[in-house]
Amino acid sequence: MQYRKLPVNNLSLLFIFYGAAAQISAQPISITLNADFVSRYIWQGINLNDAPNIQPSITMKVRGLQCGFWGSYGLTHLNSIDAHYNSSQEIDTWGSYTIDGPNKSSLTAIITDYYFANSGIRIGNFNNYNNKNGPGAHIIEAGLTMGGPESFPILISGCINVYNDKGNNMYIYAEYGFKVDDASISIFTGTTPGSQENPLYNTDRFSIINIGLKASKQIKISESYSIPVYCSYILNPNMEISYLVFGITL
Repeated sequence: MQYRKLPVNNLSLLFIFYGAAAQISAQPISITLNADFVSRYIWQGINLNDAPNIQPSITMKVRGLQCGFWGSYGLTHLNSIDAHYNSSQEIDTWGSYTIDGPNKSSLTAIITDYYFANSGIRIGNFNNYNNKNGPGAHIIEAGLTMGGPESFPILISGCINVYNDKGNNMYIYAEYGFKVDDASISIFTGTTPGSQENPLYNTDRFSIINIGLKASKQIKISESYSIPVYCSYILNPNMEISYLVFGITL
């Protein structure tokens, strides 16, 4: 019997992979289950579904590595001819890695797969937008988020659609948080360069599409249990419309 000798570089990669896998497996894995109930689903300043939505999530974490699933489901019956039918069922799969910096600052890279179950395309269809058989069911987005230090709690993020979006739409977001009494307040703004090929954000030029304020606090139910609630005022200057959204996290 003859044995195939692996080149040194392949052996090195195997040892590196094995060492990394061993380090990860030695770390505790945390699993978090959540669900938000929101009065309507606003995404980056855009009204995706004006019905109440339930938004469940599963998050798994090992040190700086996280992955999970996030969904949004409209709670009213929609027919296939209704305006928000396609976006009434969304399931996102995502993975991220965070590097912690000094003073609670951080840098996070994230990949998100957007999938809409009511789009009429099978989940296993990963065609790109220019496929001769038509686009697939998934849009892949890559993003980077920077969290400021504890003394200046700003968050800045940018993301771009890297697959199944002819316009490679981009979104840039900034948020600053502070406390007022027992409430947490954040002010935020979101912009996009726009796209002529596929104006996903309803604009073909640089536009501010998301400005607002979010207030959140804990509502005490008992001595040992509180429910997080929040309310957001959202203005989309590009579309000249605003929303007021209430949410509960379970």
